[in-house]
Amino acid sequence: MSDAQLAITAAEAGAAVVRAHFGRPLERYAKVGNDFATVADLEAEKAILDVLRAARPDDAVLGEESGRTGDPAADRVWLVDPLCGTLNFAARTPLVAVNVALRTGAGVTAAASAAPFTGEVFWTDGDQALLRHDGADRPLTPTPDVRLVDINLEPPFANGPGFRAVRLLSDLAFTQQFGARVTSTSLALLWVAAGRRAAYVADSDIRDNVHFASAVAVCRAAGCVVTGLRGQPVEAGADGLLVSADQPTHDTLLALIGKQFR
Repeated sequence: MSDAQLAITAAEAGAAVVRAHFGRPLERYAKVGNDFATVADLEAEKAILDVLRAARPDDAVLGEESGRTGDPAADRVWLVDPLCGTLNFAARTPLVAVNVALRTGAGVTAAASAAPFTGEVFWTDGDQALLRHDGADRPLTPTPDVRLVDINLEPPFANGPGFRAVRLLSDLAFTQQFGARVTSTSLALLWVAAGRRAAYVADSDIRDNVHFASAVAVCRAAGCVVTGLRGQPVEAGADGLLVSADQPTHDTLLALIGKQFR
């Protein structure tokens, strides 16, 4: 089984667990601040790790809930977010993603993100970006025409207090050009690759970030423009994330975002 197919299989295993728990009473496990995990997060991560360990026992895994396991010196590390959008899920809002990505010395070389409630899987083998639905794959094609920009307002914020993404919502220059959406899940980042969003903004540190690794890899393979909030490579530091469908949209948003830094 290829790494890409393994990522798909693992993400689908996690998605099946997430679907099974939806709408049921959920025990919560406190984390930092207002964050928490649910039994769905824990069981979905276990299902994913079972798939990965059975197929690649020598690889390491970095899981949102279980941390890093396996050989500390391993070159191949699977980044797993079993339920991106836990707060949405706990509120019975089906806007979530199940993310699995393989990071090697060459970067993320395979990734898959499953949308449990649509049956879609957004995936890449490092070269192409495809959407799998009902067993069929089609290319992911970004477009700026939708003019919708998703802004992630989930803390922690990498550039606070000098930058607040929420200020874009009251910037007339932004609102005259784009429609803002706040979905609070990496599913919205995948929508840029699929042509359902023009761009995505997050003030987060995305280095080895299990929430973003898969979706960023898919967007890159689809041809999206991916940088930090100041236009720098996202690997350069903890300076946020801007992903756009094309370069003109990206340039416009970089200028608008730059005005928000204090």
